Amino acid sequence: MARIGCNVLNCSHNDAGVCYANRISITGKKAHTSNHTCCSSFLDQSTYSNLTSNTCTNGSCDYIGCNVKTCAYNAGNVCSLNNISVTSSADSTNLYSETYCSSFKCK
Repeated sequence: MARIGCNVLNCSHNDAGVCYANRISITGKKAHTSNHTCCSSFLDQSTYSNLTSNTCTNGSCDYIGCNVKTCAYNAGNVCSLNNISVTSSADSTNLYSETYCSSFKCK
């Protein structure tokens, strides 16, 4: 089962550093570094409240969609890694574009 570590403290799906979204999607057209990727599943907790019970499997998120064609781990738009980490360089993230997949590896 996949595990998504989340360092985006104000994401609605983050519970103690683990993602509890039903599924996530990592995007980033023509990314060459992790900073060019983002987690399009990010939702700001101040707007969307706490959504850590939003999974279909009664556990942490186990589906990682990958729309980053340049990522070495993209296997038919699904991440082939068992564990990834999503983070942000901002103290308080406002938009999904301020997040990134720190597990990204360019082909």
